Amino acid sequence: MSELPLFGSAKPIETSFRPEAEIIVFSGDVVDFLAQIPDKSVALIVTSPPYNLGKEYEDRVSIEQYLQTQAKIIAQLYRVLRNDGSICWQVGNFVENGEVYPLDILYYPIFKKLGMKLRNQIIWKFGHGLHALRRFSGRYETIL
Repeated sequence: MSELPLFGSAKPIETSFRPEAEIIVFSGDVVDFLAQIPDKSVALIVTSPPYNLGKEYEDRVSIEQYLQTQAKIIAQLYRVLRNDGSICWQVGNFVENGEVYPLDILYYPIFKKLGMKLRNQIIWKFGHGLHALRRFSGRYETIL
């Protein structure tokens, strides 16, 4: 009996886009990465963008400015997406001054304006997360 490595042979990890690359880990702004990718060359995009909560990896801005920035990124994702491709966009909620903004509802018109069609809306329910004092705690996110 021959012994096989537990995880198989290691694949090279690229740091920028190459069509033949199997694994790419890009550390930087998604806009810079998308600029490297040719039009209509990606079959599947799975992403969970920042929710504009002011975490250490994002600057909190107005909801309008946030959606404008995300719309530019979505346009670039659409550019690189093949005609038979799919985008899976996972988002939660943005909360400001006690008001909950369901981001999936706010994103829908951005995708629709590009001519995309919503095929599924998946609700991911989980039991962890931050506890809220003045509303029910968020225990779900949506995947469009």
